[in-house]
Amino acid sequence: MIALDIEASSPTPETGSILSLGALDTDEPTNQFYDECRAWKGAHIKDEALAVNGFTKEEAEDPNKKTEEELLTAFLAWANDRPINRTLVGQNPSFDRDYLKAACKRAGVEFPFADRTIDIHSITWLHMTQREVPMPLLNHHSKLNLDAALRYCGIPEEPKPHNALTGAFLHAEVFSRIAYTKKLLPDFDGYKIPWEHS
Repeated sequence: MIALDIEASSPTPETGSILSLGALDTDEPTNQFYDECRAWKGAHIKDEALAVNGFTKEEAEDPNKKTEEELLTAFLAWANDRPINRTLVGQNPSFDRDYLKAACKRAGVEFPFADRTIDIHSITWLHMTQREVPMPLLNHHSKLNLDAALRYCGIPEEPKPHNALTGAFLHAEVFSRIAYTKKLLPDFDGYKIPWEHS
């Protein structure tokens, strides 16, 4: 699997731009990818998106950074070089997948991933349900965001602002703990899996 996290200039893939992309191979977690790029000319840059990812407008438009197409080309070369299951896994993987699709369309290259993804929210919800752990709700809907999934898995909440590589690490660690009851990354080795040996 490829644990993936994208930080972007806007919540809308068709009009926004990738600003950073972090990924790791869950079968070989030392194999990681991280890069940043500038927003493509004319891309929407929303203040609320920058507040989440910590980039400034100047950083998002920095002409010294790679173009989105250059970042995409480097990431696809990294991903396609892996003899692995290339299914994408993340907290909200449809967002990341759709951003990759839109970037591929802008670059005129084929989108090489499947539409099916592994969603951290869904697998955590199922795991909690099977263990009869009460689901956090807000306005009668699941409130199981990434921080709640991390707490459930015994990991500290994500540092703010978001960072794409940190996000990919956290997605991969939650996936490993939920799917296999197994720690994955040395960064989280000191944090016990709450349901292990219980």
